[in-house]
Amino acid sequence: MVCRGMMLMLHREGLIELPPVRYTPPNPMVQRSAPSVVDVDQTVLQTSLAGLGPLDVRQARRTPDEALFNSLLQQHHYLGYTQPVGEHLKYMVRAGDRPIACLAWSSAPRHLGSRDRFIGWCPKARLANIRLLAYNTRFLILPWIAVPHLASHLLGRVARRLSADWQGLYGHPIYFVETFVDPQRFAGTCYRAANWTHLGVTTGRGKDAPTQAPNRPIKNVPGLPLVKDFRQRLCEVAAA
Repeated sequence: MVCRGMMLMLHREGLIELPPVRYTPPNPMVQRSAPSVVDVDQTVLQTSLAGLGPLDVRQARRTPDEALFNSLLQQHHYLGYTQPVGEHLKYMVRAGDRPIACLAWSSAPRHLGSRDRFIGWCPKARLANIRLLAYNTRFLILPWIAVPHLASHLLGRVARRLSADWQGLYGHPIYFVETFVDPQRFAGTCYRAANWTHLGVTTGRGKDAPTQAPNRPIKNVPGLPLVKDFRQRLCEVAAA
């Protein structure tokens, strides 16, 4: 790929002439179709957390449950489904044989001012250890499920197993998790109830903004350490 890039650069500069392109293969990362609709029981379920009975919290990434997970997010989450880039996990929650919730996690953003100040790491440590953070990209409790305290309960359940599941799939643990909450839509109560800490707010510019002016909604940033010595672990830089 490096040689190909160099040859394309020389061609564009007029220093060499490459033969005409004969075939441009489709890019599956760009040309993705929406997840297929999977029908599920939408009978209203209104009960207490204890009334749900035992909950099955299952990692759906690379399993037969992944198509159902993607479909439910596409149909019922206000942001729809977007294929994560990089490392990611997907959790399906069932009560009996009924799916009731979905939680998606992916690699954390490279730069996030409020989080970086909270951790206290230097740029070199952040570059080395950003892989040890995860970002809760989607959290959906299906709209016909009405169970008080379910959201915070599930955040706690998944937080306790996330690092081990990440280790099993990607070969390294997770020490800190974060998410974004749009205050125009949500209060973030379930995160506070699950002991997440308010770290600050976003700048509203995105990672590649051409100016300092906000170009998207400003969001709250909750975070949760998964180990007590998270700062020590995340601020470590291996000796050269």
